Amino acid sequence: MGEDGVQRTYAPTSICFGCGPANEHGLKINSYRIEGGLQLEFMPEPHHQAFPGMVNGGIIGTLLDCHGNWAAAMALMDEQGLDEPPCTVTATYEVKLRRPTPTGELLTVTAFPTEVLDDRVHVELKMVAAGKVCATGSGLFVAVKEGHPAFHRWS
Repeated sequence: MGEDGVQRTYAPTSICFGCGPANEHGLKINSYRIEGGLQLEFMPEPHHQAFPGMVNGGIIGTLLDCHGNWAAAMALMDEQGLDEPPCTVTATYEVKLRRPTPTGELLTVTAFPTEVLDDRVHVELKMVAAGKVCATGSGLFVAVKEGHPAFHRWS
């Protein structure tokens, strides 16, 4: 996958721990459009471990959360014919850790919007490592308006 995913295209100065390109200590996920949603690839590093060789559940949750949030923002942008995605935040998300996630494998995460409403999107998520589903999840992500602390955080 190339360099400029949706985070670098629409929010190059974001400091979010999970998806902010400008956070030097963050995960800096790079999500790309695929048919019907987004996909990202992430190579865990040793400091992402919960125990030797396995990724920490909080890191897995962050990958799914941020990736799902961006899938929702892009879905709203497309649905409403906007030039840039609206600022969205996580209302709820659930992660099911299906098996230990290895640190030595490239993780592939997909996010597919399942319901797009006026200001909110339901998203289904899946993380795969070495051909096996390690985690699944779902979330509700909501566009925020002026006055919310996250409004225009991506610009």
